Amino acid sequence: MAIAKANAAVSASSSAGMRAGDIGKKYGIYLFLLVAILVTTAVSPTFLSPANVSNMLMQLAPLAIVVIGQTFVILVRGLDLSVASVMATAAVIATSFNGQNSDAALILLACIGMGAATGLANGLLVTKRNVSPFLATLATMIVLQGFRFAATQGAPSGNVPPIYRLIGSATLSGVPYNLMVMVVLAIIFAVLLHRAAFGRRVYITGGNPITARLVGIAADRVTIICYMICGVLAAVAGLVLSGFVGVVDNFVGRGFELDSIVAAVMGGVALSGGRGTIPGALAGAAILVVLSNAVVMVGMPVQLQIIVKGVVIIVAASLYVRTVR
Repeated sequence: MAIAKANAAVSASSSAGMRAGDIGKKYGIYLFLLVAILVTTAVSPTFLSPANVSNMLMQLAPLAIVVIGQTFVILVRGLDLSVASVMATAAVIATSFNGQNSDAALILLACIGMGAATGLANGLLVTKRNVSPFLATLATMIVLQGFRFAATQGAPSGNVPPIYRLIGSATLSGVPYNLMVMVVLAIIFAVLLHRAAFGRRVYITGGNPITARLVGIAADRVTIICYMICGVLAAVAGLVLSGFVGVVDNFVGRGFELDSIVAAVMGGVALSGGRGTIPGALAGAAILVVLSNAVVMVGMPVQLQIIVKGVVIIVAASLYVRTVR
């Protein structure tokens, strides 16, 4: 009887531990985001003021759009270093017309075409030429940069159409328009990834490309489409960011290539492929924005801001790794 009770106690304890582990695995990134918000609010009460929240959401939108695309690529065991260059190229395209709203649709089509072509090139290099994702996307990043400098002579000029300025920097009752664009895109691509047959193919391809081919999935095609999605979303993010910044140069979006990868990985998207969700990746992006804003709100020196941001990223990533082991 005593042994049975002991076994029951051990079993209950083990079940409780498993439940706690499952909770940590499933919701750990969201709990970390909540803690970061609460701690920053305690240190700086103005952190959650309507004006600052609106500002953070406006900063979040472009990064989150890129993170959605980066998630698709990482899920198929890749990464895309060209996203920042695609964003800058889209921003330059946006200022290459007459700066009128009548050009807005043409600009959007041109940017989507450029992003899709870049993604196609990346996907073909990775799948058909067996170039590593790092080198393939680094190469397209450099090529796009060269085209931009050749086209603008290093000094882009022109005006972003007012509609893009409105989307990038205006709000509706305190809610940024660019956030609305991000939410719509997040819903569309979350449904595509988590509810559609294509999403299942993405996970199977990322989990084991050989198995994917054996069950009849065109793994190369799936990978190429993921890179094209990433390119298109980076172009859209470039348009949104150009409207937010207001001043276009050849380096709009600088740093987004690494931030988007870090955000996705912090949010539980495995670099080994086949595991991760869009909501988790977006939570990772939110953590980066909260951290960037928090260190400014508390008045830290620039050097200390960088250190704190790096340390918190390491802690968040390590906590996630412990929950999935």
